[in-house]
Amino acid sequence: MAEYDNIFEYKPDLDGAGLRLGIVDGRFNQDVADGLLSACTEELDKLGVASGDVEIVTVPGALEIPLALQKLASTGHYDALVALGAVIRGETYHFEVVSNESADGVMTVQLDSGVPIANGILTTDSDGQAEERMHKKGADCARVAVEMANLMQTIDEKQ
Repeated sequence: MAEYDNIFEYKPDLDGAGLRLGIVDGRFNQDVADGLLSACTEELDKLGVASGDVEIVTVPGALEIPLALQKLASTGHYDALVALGAVIRGETYHFEVVSNESADGVMTVQLDSGVPIANGILTTDSDGQAEERMHKKGADCARVAVEMANLMQTIDEKQ
């Protein structure tokens, strides 16, 4: 990353100590959802987020994730949220609808609430692709949630 003289630059901060995080996990495609959740919570632990500061909500599938995120965000209790789930292509147009609407819902909640949300809803062509990506994506979401929570706090403190 470039350094700029006389310009304040926000630096990435992956210290999760003291952060409160909520995870919404869609149960559809359960094996993939479990892999995402396991990788995410393991990475949160490595980043210093206390297990008592993490809460997990499960919902039936990807289309229900945004509503649960919205409810959690409205409590003011969380520094960041994580959306986890899997939408795997089938033989119908339903894949596009679920993929697009769940992503739009997650983004809308994030922008409307001001609570950062790491979007870990995988959208893949096959079970194999989802299984291949679930561990990396779950861990990535943990890092995104911690970094964005810290960034929001730093921006608030600087004001």
